[in-house]
Amino acid sequence: MLRTVKVALFVAAVVLIAGTVVIRGIHSRIHAAAVVRERTLEQAVTPVSVMHPKRGEMKDEIVLPGNIMAYVDAPVYARTSGYLKKWYFDIGARVKTGDLLAEIESPEVDDQLAQARADLGTAQANLKLAEITMNRYQALLKLDAIAKQDVDTATGAYEADKATVASQTANVKRLEQLVAFEKVYALFDGVVTARNTDVGQLINAGNGGSAPELFHVSSTSKLRIFVSVPQMYASSAVPGVGAVITLPEAPGRHYAGVVERNSGAINPASRTLLTEVDLDNPSGQLLPGSFAEVHLKLPAATVAVVIPVTSLIFRSAGLEVAVVRDGNRAELVPVTEGRDFGTEIEITSGITPDDWVVVNTPDSLMSGAPVRIEKQARN
Repeated sequence: MLRTVKVALFVAAVVLIAGTVVIRGIHSRIHAAAVVRERTLEQAVTPVSVMHPKRGEMKDEIVLPGNIMAYVDAPVYARTSGYLKKWYFDIGARVKTGDLLAEIESPEVDDQLAQARADLGTAQANLKLAEITMNRYQALLKLDAIAKQDVDTATGAYEADKATVASQTANVKRLEQLVAFEKVYALFDGVVTARNTDVGQLINAGNGGSAPELFHVSSTSKLRIFVSVPQMYASSAVPGVGAVITLPEAPGRHYAGVVERNSGAINPASRTLLTEVDLDNPSGQLLPGSFAEVHLKLPAATVAVVIPVTSLIFRSAGLEVAVVRDGNRAELVPVTEGRDFGTEIEITSGITPDDWVVVNTPDSLMSGAPVRIEKQARN
């Protein structure tokens, strides 16, 4: 009986041990399967790096070629003919308004003026005699001592001599002006950029054609820079817009100017807007006729953002960018590109600075796919 009990207890212990081993094995398999499933699901979620887009600048800078011109530029011609007696300023000289540039010797005009003054004196003497005669005849007419016809004749002679004096006076003034033109003056402050005459040279009056200019004077204390702005920026190139001028021969130096005016019409040949930038030049360092690069700070038409080019997705639907929604879901958003900066690109619509943009977008990423943020890149 005791032996039977021992055998039963032994069998029960063996069964218990075997059951424990089986239960542990099954539990270990279930746990392993769960771990495999969890890891499989984790590997199925695409890991991504994200960043917030950088805000684009509120101004667009465009660099255009410009021509520097003097603010006031004028050729100086002779108004009377003769020979150049003397000149006082050569090229490069700075002149003030009213400075005497040259003198012209014109003896023919001087003689004509002397003759005109003599003729005026004769006409004035005749007028005085005619006035005395007219007054005397009018007094005699009151006494009925002279015919009215003689009085009318004397009055007509007086009026004729009066008109002759007026004509001679005008002729004298005209010749005096011609004589005054023998002295050539500067009409504004500036620099003599050309002298095209010399002492003894025959001077012809005029303003072109066979009459060459004597001097050329430019006002350089303030300059105009003419720029042809492309049509796409024309609406932004308005008066008051800032500009920075640089010169090829002066690298690193910048001169500040401002848009003063534009032509108000697009050139149909070049599709550009002629724009004038004014620039102060008190030291005279900038020379008229020079080439310059004009950096225009134009107000941006839209507020754009900047992202890495690796965030772009090129597919048949067009240009897209992947953004992370709800922290774990990818969404492909159509975007509009702006300027290309090489490693970065400007986006004008589609995303905002608050979006989480995937930096290196996998080609297999689809909209709605689960993602896992591994790293937040710095912008």
